[in-house]
Amino acid sequence: MSHSAVDTIRTPDAGASSGVAPPSSRAIAPSGLHAGQSEPAEPILFVTSELADFVKVGGLGDVSAALPRALLNHYDMRLLMPAYREVIESIWPIRVIAELPGLAEIPACELGRIDLPEGLTVFVLLCPELFERPGSPYLDENGREWPDNAIRFARLSLAAAQMASGAVTADDDGWRPALLHLHDWQAGLAAAYLRWQGDDTPCVYTIHNLAYQGLYAPEWMSRLGIPEAAFESGEIEFYGNFSFMKAGVIYSDHITTVSATYAREITTPAFGCGLEGLLSECAAAGRLSGIANGIDDSWNPRTDAYLACAFATNDWAGKRANTDYIRRMFRLAVSHGPLFAVVSRLVHQKGLDLTIAAAEMIVRAGGQLVVIGCGEPPIENALRNLEARFPGAIGVHIGFSEREARCIFAGSDFLLMPSRFEPCGLSQMYAQRFGSLPIAHRTGGLADTIEDGVTGFLFDQLSQEAFQHAINRAFRIFGCTELFYAMRRAAMAIHYQWRLSVTPYRRLYHQLMTGDAEHTSLRREVV
Repeated sequence: MSHSAVDTIRTPDAGASSGVAPPSSRAIAPSGLHAGQSEPAEPILFVTSELADFVKVGGLGDVSAALPRALLNHYDMRLLMPAYREVIESIWPIRVIAELPGLAEIPACELGRIDLPEGLTVFVLLCPELFERPGSPYLDENGREWPDNAIRFARLSLAAAQMASGAVTADDDGWRPALLHLHDWQAGLAAAYLRWQGDDTPCVYTIHNLAYQGLYAPEWMSRLGIPEAAFESGEIEFYGNFSFMKAGVIYSDHITTVSATYAREITTPAFGCGLEGLLSECAAAGRLSGIANGIDDSWNPRTDAYLACAFATNDWAGKRANTDYIRRMFRLAVSHGPLFAVVSRLVHQKGLDLTIAAAEMIVRAGGQLVVIGCGEPPIENALRNLEARFPGAIGVHIGFSEREARCIFAGSDFLLMPSRFEPCGLSQMYAQRFGSLPIAHRTGGLADTIEDGVTGFLFDQLSQEAFQHAINRAFRIFGCTELFYAMRRAAMAIHYQWRLSVTPYRRLYHQLMTGDAEHTSLRREVV
């Protein structure tokens, strides 16, 4: 690079605004210490492609924001992510602390540091040619995958490996992680880069969605500095391509996924996406666990500042105020019927085709439907057409707004989630907390977090008939006011908070960092 990166300060534009105070207005704990800690805790690096503080596409962004904060009282948790345009344009100053060397065609870049509230330190990769772009972290403005995503997320993985191996001093206090917690395919090569250079830093690899595996043609390997032996041995090879996700599974010490049911499902051909054999071996070896996600304390209808009207359990007038707000927002007619909602990425996985097919039945039965989300253009167009067919009964917003989403959870009576598979799902937890009863396919985390007939409705067979039968059950319950309110109360009483996930993660981290349990990486050909 043409200049020294260390100690450079990048600050946002003076006109940037946010409801969160900048870091200069609060005390920052000494390195390695957080509130409630008397001694420095083990340093752990959380490697992710999304953080809801800046940018999120799905649940990964929420998990990345909440789980490290839930663990701060126990570990020196820090996070590594790309410096997307949203990061650069945020109110938070970035202090450049190091330069990271490149590898093959992976460019060198700067490493910056941001200090967020609650004492969370975020390291960001300052590489404008890779990350400062319009669109989403993965797609351009036209919804097409960035053609260089392999290089972009190999850069993320390589940076994590460099920080863990000590190839670069990650901070001016000499901070170096004792464990890497890697997330989804975008971070899968981090464990591989470590092992290829002979480093045994323990790695936890969390699969949030097995359907997205980071598959690339073998020609990319030399561009990413991947040894041919890793492909020829079968360690990263996947049906003629190589897989970021398979690398994460092979080279990490332990694999977690985000619900107990999904951990079992992915060892079967129906949900394993071609990796079921490998994952079955991991499960048999005690290297695969399901640890459920949670939701943070901001999801509280009594205190949520986004809502049109805060409300408590049994304050149904307060909930109705949010319903009225949603009807006005989506230009729906005044109605005494139930309000159904979809808050989702608009992709095939989420079963939107089933929802679209059921929409006319919902309207004919006296219900209304609101949808918020974005995703695959054919689904977006089908929903727009649906809105045009049923003005005043169906409202659609292609896009996403945190405020609108929260108001929809608070204002709706039922949330539709006919997902083909759902590793964990957060929307059903948000909905239950706000008194909206989910109607969902019994799969993955949906099966683990919804009690059929008590806190929502589950259907077993993924079919239009089974889905519409569940919707009809919801209509019948809605007509029985006392029973409907009892289900609302039961749903709102559930607290899927992150502190419930802290204990299993602490146990796993301890095992890996102390060697109390035998967790060895699987580095052999998988047939």
